[in-house]
Amino acid sequence: MPQVTVYSTKNCPYCRMAKAFLEKHSISYISIDVGEDEEAAKHMIAISGQRGVPVITIDTEIIVGFDAQRLNEIFGTGTEGDILDVVIIGAGPAGLTAAVYCARKLLTAVVITENIGGQALESWTIENYMGYRMITGDELMKKFEGQVKEQKISLELDQVREITPSDGIFRIHTATDTSYLARAIILAPGKQPKKLGVEGEERFLGRGLSVCSTCDGPLFKNKVVAIVGGGNSALQTAVEMSKIAKEVHLIVRSTIRADEVYVKLFEAQKNIILHSNSVVSALHGDKLLDAITIKDRLTSVESNIMLDGVFAEIGWSPNTDFVSGLVKLNDQKEIMIDINCHTSVPGIFAAGDVTNIKGKQIIIAAGEGAKAALEAYDYLVQL
Repeated sequence: MPQVTVYSTKNCPYCRMAKAFLEKHSISYISIDVGEDEEAAKHMIAISGQRGVPVITIDTEIIVGFDAQRLNEIFGTGTEGDILDVVIIGAGPAGLTAAVYCARKLLTAVVITENIGGQALESWTIENYMGYRMITGDELMKKFEGQVKEQKISLELDQVREITPSDGIFRIHTATDTSYLARAIILAPGKQPKKLGVEGEERFLGRGLSVCSTCDGPLFKNKVVAIVGGGNSALQTAVEMSKIAKEVHLIVRSTIRADEVYVKLFEAQKNIILHSNSVVSALHGDKLLDAITIKDRLTSVESNIMLDGVFAEIGWSPNTDFVSGLVKLNDQKEIMIDINCHTSVPGIFAAGDVTNIKGKQIIIAAGEGAKAALEAYDYLVQL
C-alpha cells in the first residue's frame, strides 16, 4: 500500500471529503492539522508550494485540493451497472434533500458529486435555517449527509462530463470513465466561485489566493489578508478573519451591499480597513502571493498592499457547462425550470442555486430538491 498523508485544517470540508474518500476505499493515511501545527504548515508549503488545504501526498506524488478525479484514477474503479431510477448530480442542500425524498419513494438512486455540501460548506455561520439558532455550513451539511447515508444511498465522488439521452434512458459519463444509466435525472450541481479576472490569478490560486476561507483561514493566523467583495459572504468572511489575522483589508467594488446584521458586526471590528470603490488590478509575488495592487474606480489612483493572502468573495457562476446544449439555459447560464422543477427535457429535473429560481438560500434549495424528487417519482410511475 502507498504511504498517504493528508494535510488539513479542522473546519475544512474538502479535507473531510478527502479523508472520507480514502476511508471508503480502505486506504490508511496520516492526518496532519496544519491549522494547529505551524511547523507542519511550513513543511506543507515547502513541499507543495501551497498555502491552502487539503494537500495529499501519495508516496512521492502531491495532490493539491480534493481532486476527486485523480484520487479515483489511483484508487477507484470504473463500472456501468443496472439501470437506476434516478441519478442526482450534486450534493448540496438541493441534491441531498432530493436523495432523501427519492429513498422515501423507494426509488433506486445514486448521487454523483465533486463535493458534499456545495456552497453551504463555505458559510462560517448560518442563522436563518429553521430549527437552528446558529450553525456552521459544514455542521449543517454533515447533518444532511448523515440523513442521506441512513437511507443507504450511494454518494459517488466524481465529476459528470456528459449526459447522453437514448430511447428514454440517460447515460451519465464521468471524469473517471464510469457510466451510469438512469430513467430520470435531477440536476443540482450548484455554483462555483467567480474569478477576480486579474492576470496571474490561476498561478496564485492556493498560493495565497483562496476561494474557501473556512478551509484556508487558519493558515493566516497573525498575518495580513484581504477580502474582495461587498456582500454578505464577504463581510462574514472579513469578520471571521479579523479574529484570526492581524489585519484585514476589505476591498469593495462600489459600496457594501450586505444585510444590516453583517454591517454592524463589520463596523465593530477594529482591524478591518475598508477600501470602497476599489478593485484588485494586479497580483504580486514569486512562489507565494505577497502583495496586491488596488485601483480606485473613481480617481484611477493605484496603491499597493503588502499581505499574505486574498480571499475572493465576489459571487458565483452556475456549474452548467456539461448540460449546455442539453437543457435550456437563461442568459446567466442557469437551468430554466418551471414551478415544479421540470427542465426543457422530459425526465430531467433541476433544483437549487443552479436554476433560474430567484431565491438563492439554503432553505429554498432544500425545498426545491424535495419538489424535484417528487416530480421525478410522478414521472417514473407514469412511464
